[in-house]
This record gives sequence, C-alpha cells and structure tokens, in this order.
Amino acid sequence: MSVNLVKGQKINLSKEVAGGLTKIMVGLGWDAAKKGLFGSKPNIDCDASAILCDSNGKYMDLVYYRNLQLSDGSIVHQGDNLTGAGDGDDEQIMVDLSKVSPSVGKIVFVVNIYSASDRKQHFGMIQNAFIRLVDMDKNNEICRYNLSDNYYGMEGLIVGEIYRYNGEWKFNAIGSGFQGGLAALCGHYGIDAE
Repeated sequence: MSVNLVKGQKINLSKEVAGGLTKIMVGLGWDAAKKGLFGSKPNIDCDASAILCDSNGKYMDLVYYRNLQLSDGSIVHQGDNLTGAGDGDDEQIMVDLSKVSPSVGKIVFVVNIYSASDRKQHFGMIQNAFIRLVDMDKNNEICRYNLSDNYYGMEGLIVGEIYRYNGEWKFNAIGSGFQGGLAALCGHYGIDAE
C-alpha cells in the first residue's frame, strides 16, 4: 500500500518494504497548466535529474539528460520527455540501492525547466507535479508526494531525496522551489553543472 506524503514528511524505505529494498524507480510527473481563452497549454520542457552527494551534503555526481547513467550502473535516467504530455510519469530514474557507492550519503531528485529564463517560464505554469517511488522487485508503489505549493517564479524544484541514516535508506519529501535552473541547483550542493 502506497503512503501519501506531505511536504517535509520522511519515511524509512528499509522498513516500508518487507524483505528489503534493492531496486527502485523514481517517477516524476507534471502537466503544463492551461492558459488563455481557449485553454491552450504552453510548451514547457521540464527535466528531472539526480544529484549525488556525500554524507556532508556536498556534490559528487549528476545524472540528467546529458549524462543518463553512472558508470557503475547504480543510477539510470530513462530519457528526456520534452513536453510532459500524457498521464503518469513524465521521466523516470532507476536506482539500484545495492550498487550505490558507500560514499554516497544522499540522492537528491530535482526538476528544472529547460531554458526557463529565455522562454520566460516558471513552475507557476506547471500543475499536478509529483514524485513517486516504486519497488521494482515487487512492482509496488511505496510512496507518492504531490507538490501543491505555489511555485510562481521558480525555475527549479528540489522535489525529494533518498538518504542514508544509521545504515538504512529513507526518503524526505522536500518540495522546495529554486531560482536559476540546473546549474543553480547543483551550485546549491557545491558545484557548477555547466
């Protein structure tokens, strides 16, 4: 049974799945909000990424549309969705927890709007954003977090993070808006992505 999370809520992934958890799918989804007299939707290209950090929260690596997987195969991005059209997950990132390096303290999942400043787009133009975690071995959704805050003017979102605590994996529903896109998001963790 899936747990519906609220902003700031944390769950112990190791205890949510009987028999342990090794492979998870992180699904991220969103829709462009309707605007205008005829209900047209703007063409907004959102990109999901995973920022790997050490136990001190410092940047180690990045998985995104230009670097779809880590060399050890622990994290694999399933590809870039340019429109967000359709139901369900718009982008998916697969994580094999058994292969994640012990030096990784957390994996932060972010979404940014591609060329947001140039296109004059922001997350106030997005609706129905969510993150969900699925146990790939049992094909069961573990948890879901629907982002419901007003993100007007924000070009990026820190959606949630998987982190280690006392040898167990946990998930934190963050939902924090950010200015400046992917480079600024990575800079928050101590490196420039470009």
